[in-house]
Amino acid sequence: MAGATFHKLLIANRGEIACRVIRSARELGYRTVAVCSEPDREAPHAALADQAVMIGPASAAASYLNIERLLDAARATGADAVHPGYGFLAENAAFAEACAKAGLTFVGPPAEAMRLMGNKAAAKRRMLEAGVPCVPGYQDDDQDPQRLRKEAAKIGYPVLIKAAAGGGGRGMRLVSDEAGFDDALESARSEARNAFGDDTLILERAVQSPRHVEVQVFADTHGNVIHLGERDCSVQRRHQKVIEEAPAPGVTPELRAAMGEAACQAARAINYVGAGTIEFLLDRSGEFFFMEMNTRLQVEHPVTELVTGQDLVAWQLDVAAGHPLPLSQEQVALRGHAMEVRLYAEDAGQDFLPQSGRLLAWQPPAGAGVRVDAGIAAGFEVSPHYDPMIAKIIAFGDDRDSARRRLRNALAETVVIGPVTNRLFLMDCLEHQTFAAGEATTHFIGDAFADGWHWPEPSHSFRALGSALLYHLQRTPQPVLLADWHSIGVCERPLRARAGETTFAATIMPRGDDTYGVRLGEEDIEVALLALSDDRVRCMVGGVESVVHMAREGDLLYLQAEGEESVFEDVLLSRAAGVGDAAGDGSVRAPMNGAIIAVHVAAGEEVTRGQRLAALEAMKMEHVLKAPVDGVVKKVNIKTGDQVATRQVLVEIEAAGQPGD
Repeated sequence: MAGATFHKLLIANRGEIACRVIRSARELGYRTVAVCSEPDREAPHAALADQAVMIGPASAAASYLNIERLLDAARATGADAVHPGYGFLAENAAFAEACAKAGLTFVGPPAEAMRLMGNKAAAKRRMLEAGVPCVPGYQDDDQDPQRLRKEAAKIGYPVLIKAAAGGGGRGMRLVSDEAGFDDALESARSEARNAFGDDTLILERAVQSPRHVEVQVFADTHGNVIHLGERDCSVQRRHQKVIEEAPAPGVTPELRAAMGEAACQAARAINYVGAGTIEFLLDRSGEFFFMEMNTRLQVEHPVTELVTGQDLVAWQLDVAAGHPLPLSQEQVALRGHAMEVRLYAEDAGQDFLPQSGRLLAWQPPAGAGVRVDAGIAAGFEVSPHYDPMIAKIIAFGDDRDSARRRLRNALAETVVIGPVTNRLFLMDCLEHQTFAAGEATTHFIGDAFADGWHWPEPSHSFRALGSALLYHLQRTPQPVLLADWHSIGVCERPLRARAGETTFAATIMPRGDDTYGVRLGEEDIEVALLALSDDRVRCMVGGVESVVHMAREGDLLYLQAEGEESVFEDVLLSRAAGVGDAAGDGSVRAPMNGAIIAVHVAAGEEVTRGQRLAALEAMKMEHVLKAPVDGVVKKVNIKTGDQVATRQVLVEIEAAGQPGD
């Protein structure tokens, strides 16, 4: 790989993305420069690079999206190339042009290709001209709501409204009938404007129960364009991917060749260079339609790397240095199966609400066929300013089912304590019979969890362990004989505890040697604490020995086992310390840290249940806050632009029928 025209690479990204690029760049002999915002100053990606430059405050707009700050960092360190990663400025044509103007090699496609494919309307028009099959829809410039409503009726419901400048599911709404069109249009337009600064929309026919299959393409400056097979990304929530795999289940060699050729045709039509992904919708008949092109490396590229045996970041660097692709189409061979999940800080039990907070414990899985791409460490803060993905966990196997089993076991071994995550939800998805059979479509999550995904109730054994530990860790530090006995025998100590949203009563009966009887209802369970440290407990519960991971934060006790996790709290102790119950029905609290982007009501205004009160932007998503009751607004504690914290009371409503102050 001699002859590279650059020597030091600045990675204009953060977290696992930056770590991933740094590893490949260093293996190829390039020096690396990381950039970091103020809260990321101690982040792993900053420590992994040869040099690091602080580029601004927490806000992405003032740091990771600030082109001048990034160029200043390159000048200050002598970097002569920039890799944008994936996300942030990775598909920003202005950034690519600014890098070129500054004399920096941009590791990515030409700016014109990014600009063309970054607009869904223009991209679709170009693909239609190139003969690439596309979903029927409307992608013209006239954005008048009446025109859009007429075009939706012409296409036929259900219809997808999509942000022309967007991606990642932002600015996208599925409309089932004409009655819901206007509200969906307004919501999509608002989210698109806030996310991309462009509220242009396109319409598409909603393909029924499709699979989302994408093809990895690569092109060099010597005229070579090839594909490296496909990935199935059908398992999604809010139009964002959750599980990805390669190769796609059910795709025959003939269909793979046809989709691959269409993808290469799309890349040739825009004179593409570098790594790109052509995304298709595949229906049950085997017909496929162009959806969009991502002009960058994808988050899910590791599954393609595992089945092809290639390092795609190394390919990107080679192409940027002017070298031809290392393989021809005939030399690309797929072997085995790979599967990836995105471990997010989000509450799958509350419609995948993003979470933030400090990671109290982090221990990634390891073992044969397991790969983890992460950029975090214990003590790391999952920030509300950035995407809440914690890590990508990937497994490889000789066939699909062995990869699936390995991935499920890897999740079981993953220790992640602090913000709520989707770990248990991912395990449920992998074990679901539809997914296991390779039959998941883009409707999988909605069909498999029709009533939503619900947190499993802690088992009696788990509650018993939590109760015993709460008592053990909080009891008066004095000899056991004095603390746990009185003149007529062993003390029985009542305990009222909360596990997640469930409050329960227990009776603790100390038996010496860190052994306790725990009475839950009519059941007595013996709990022996065999070995206890700050981060785990080896215990015997009901005659079964296991190791359970734990962490403490204030009065909260976090426990995580293979298929269970919960936060335990002594309710009586919390109340004694002055921690009140949740606010009444009329108080609307912030579901997470974020910024208020709209306030729709004022004090004294009558509201009805479900009415919009305000909009909160966090984790790159817009969240509408609605009235929980009919009533009158007593107080509005926020204004547009305010930064708010989780559980902060934003609006207070006096419920109808309740007396005033």
